[in-house]
Amino acid sequence: MQDVPGDPVIRMSSGDAVFGVVGLGYVGLPLAAQAARAGIPVIGFDVSPGVTEGVNAGRSHISDLADAEVAEARERGLLEATTEMSRLADCDAIAICVPTPLSRTRDPDIRHILAASRAVAASLRMGQLVVLESTTYPGTTREVVLPILRGAGLEAGSDFFLCFSPERVDPGNDTWKIGNTPKIIGGVTRACTEAGVAFYARFVEEMVPVSSVEAAELAKILENAFRAVNIGLVNEMALIADRLGLDIWEVIDAAATKPFGFMKFTPGPGLGGHCLPVDPHYLAWKMRAMDFRTRFIDVAAEINAEMPAFVAGKVREALNAVGKPVKGARVLLLGVAYKKDVDDVRESPATAILELLARDGAEVSYHDPYVPVWEVPDGRALNSVPLTGDLFAATDVVVIVTDHTCFDFERIFHRSRVLVDARNATGSLADASNAGAVRPWIAKRT
Repeated sequence: MQDVPGDPVIRMSSGDAVFGVVGLGYVGLPLAAQAARAGIPVIGFDVSPGVTEGVNAGRSHISDLADAEVAEARERGLLEATTEMSRLADCDAIAICVPTPLSRTRDPDIRHILAASRAVAASLRMGQLVVLESTTYPGTTREVVLPILRGAGLEAGSDFFLCFSPERVDPGNDTWKIGNTPKIIGGVTRACTEAGVAFYARFVEEMVPVSSVEAAELAKILENAFRAVNIGLVNEMALIADRLGLDIWEVIDAAATKPFGFMKFTPGPGLGGHCLPVDPHYLAWKMRAMDFRTRFIDVAAEINAEMPAFVAGKVREALNAVGKPVKGARVLLLGVAYKKDVDDVRESPATAILELLARDGAEVSYHDPYVPVWEVPDGRALNSVPLTGDLFAATDVVVIVTDHTCFDFERIFHRSRVLVDARNATGSLADASNAGAVRPWIAKRT
């Protein structure tokens, strides 16, 4: 699309607008593919030559996106990938989809946002739309990104357009994808919001404009804090039920029969992934700078962080019950991804469980068909072991950490000598079994 003056809504609705996506990870590549599916030419940018070469060869490195979708976009001439950031000048709309991890001190690490913003600023031109999609603390778009882009000598709202539109990717969800998930967007000016809505509406069914970039930023944090806090509540309830000798899953199922005023959450071994264990800390950090304590978020984070230790304690308890010390015990973790049916191990509670048991002298192995190689914090690269009958026979205790759909839980239950189930995947089997079922958590010991 030519750099000409005019109504930004009309320009962003134009069929020849080129979309640039900075960062081709689990957010950026599916976003690029969705836009290409709608007939929008896309240039994907990534610092990794391996990623860009794979995309240009028609391959996807994202488990939620099939190779065929990337290959089709390539065959139609609607998707290309490059490491050359200077080509951002060829784009009419640009989405920044880079990682936003936490530092070692649990503070926001926005160095990738800074690098991407500087790259965009280096070639910013009249009429371009820039949208930050990376989850971050309220104020980042206006206080950090905007000054960098203004360094190009252009003014937001008239010369170029700047918005925040949070990603809402749910790995492993086959129902809600980018195209049919309502998309929040807020601009630094009304004109920015209108331009952003006009562009994204070309490949997203429902747009949700809000009054400001800060409202969009906080909405994203609220979504994830809501889940983190409620998971923290049910995890604490699980600890309470354990002290009372009650089955937390029975209690939850009973409470869930209430047709109003209750939303079902279930306990587990802890939080994982990029969003839930990370995003609420962005808000907590921001509010600490304003002399305000985010008490619910802080308490939920503490409880959720304690769950791996609780599960490791159940492993010790189960081994003690059969007269086996933890030191030298052979422990098998089933599933090390942070959630079922994905290959993502970021912030997975399995990591903490491994470290706690290994510290006690246990010999820990794992099986996960989604994670053939697992790089653990001490620098080792572990390999997933085949789930054979010989493995069950040689294992002292099996621990279900992630309840992948592909697992044969009936076989796992019956072949395990001692089973700790952190997901209640074998609850019905334990109830029906006469083989030493001791629900909850310790599903079996013989």
